[in-house]
Amino acid sequence: MSDHLMGVYNRAPLEVERGQGARLWGRDGTEYLDCVMGISTNALGHANPVLVQAVKDQAEKLWHVSNIFRIPGQEALADALCDKSFADVVFFTNSGTEAVECALKTARKHHVANGQPERIDIYGFDGSFHGRTYGAINAAANPSYTEGFGPPMQGFHQLTWGDQAALEAAFDNPTTAAIILEPVQGEGGCRETPVETLRWMRQKADETGVLLIFDEVQCGMGRTGKLWAHEWAGMAPDIMAVAKALGGGFPIGACLATADAAKGMTVGVHGSTFGGNPLAMAVGLAAFTEISRPETLAHVNEVAGYLKQQLVGLAERFPDVIVDVRGKGLLVGVKLVPNNREFMALARDTQQLLVAGGGDNCVRILPPLNLTLDEARLAISKFEGALEAARAKAAA
Repeated sequence: MSDHLMGVYNRAPLEVERGQGARLWGRDGTEYLDCVMGISTNALGHANPVLVQAVKDQAEKLWHVSNIFRIPGQEALADALCDKSFADVVFFTNSGTEAVECALKTARKHHVANGQPERIDIYGFDGSFHGRTYGAINAAANPSYTEGFGPPMQGFHQLTWGDQAALEAAFDNPTTAAIILEPVQGEGGCRETPVETLRWMRQKADETGVLLIFDEVQCGMGRTGKLWAHEWAGMAPDIMAVAKALGGGFPIGACLATADAAKGMTVGVHGSTFGGNPLAMAVGLAAFTEISRPETLAHVNEVAGYLKQQLVGLAERFPDVIVDVRGKGLLVGVKLVPNNREFMALARDTQQLLVAGGGDNCVRILPPLNLTLDEARLAISKFEGALEAARAKAAA
C-alpha cells in the first residue's frame, strides 16, 4: 500500500481489477458478486456497454470547454431531467456533495430575493449524510463528520429523526430557510421517512414559505423503484440534489429546482469549472435514458420484491443475527446483532459477496438496478451463507 495516500479511508483488503455487470474481480482473480456498486453509483452495473459507448463517442469529440460557452449536452440532459421531475431548472456539478452545496446556496438566495435575508436557518436530521464539504457536513451536523473542523457554521441545526414536534417548530421558526432530508436515508441505516410525514412537510412548507430540499443522491434515480424516491408520497420538494447513479459511475451531480426556488440564482452567484462538461453530459444522458425507462423501474420493483421477501424469511430463521430488514426498493438495509463491519468481512471472505456498511449497525445491499432474478437468488444464497458463518463465529 502506498505511503503517499492520505490515510482517510478504512479500505477493505481487496484490490479491484475489473468489473462486468454485477461481478467484480480482484487482482488475484477472485470473482465477487457486487452488491455495493460504488455505493449505489454503478446503477447499470460495471462496464455497461451503453455507457462505455457514450464515453468513447464523446471522448473522441470534446471533453471540456468551460461554462463560458453553451454546452448542448447540458441543455439536453437538463431538458430530460425537468421533463421527468418537478423541476424547472438544473445546475450541474461533479458530485453529490457539490449538488447539496448548490441546493443550500439556492435556498438562502431564494429568501434574499424575496426580501427576507434573515431567513438563513437550515435544519437537517440525525443519521443523515449529505457529503463532506463544509456546508454538507454542517447540514447533516453529525459529530463524527464535523469534529475537528472548527466551530459549527452559523444557521445549521440538527433535528432528531421522527421528532414531529421539533420539526413543526423548525417550520414555524420565522428565520428558517429550508429543511433538508433524504426521503430514504442511506448512510444512516436505510430509514424511510413515512409518506404521511412527507405530505405533511409539503403542506407546512407551502404555509410557511420554508423550502424543502431533498437529497436523493443515493435514494433517487430509480433506486427505490420509482425514478425519484419522493414520488411514492405523491409530492415533490422545491430543490433536489442528485448524483451517483446519474452518471452510472462517471462523476456527475445535479441540483434541480423550481423556477421560484431558484429565483436568486442569477449570473455570477455560483459556478463550476468542470460541472456539466461535455463528457459527463454524454454519459449522464445515456444513463438517465436507460434508468428512467418504465421497463427498468418495473424490473427494480420485481427484483426488490423478491429480495425483501427472501430477506424477511432469513430474518425469521436467523433472529440471533438479523434484527430488522428495512429500506425501499434496491436500497436495502439489514440491521444486525453482530458488528456490521465484521459481517461485511465474513460475506466477502467466505461467500465472495460484497455488501456496504451503514449506520445503526446495518449492512446495505445495493445491487445494480438491472440485477437479474438469477443473480438475486445467488445474492440471497451467499447472504445466507454469511449469516451461517456469523452464527458459527458467535457460537465459537
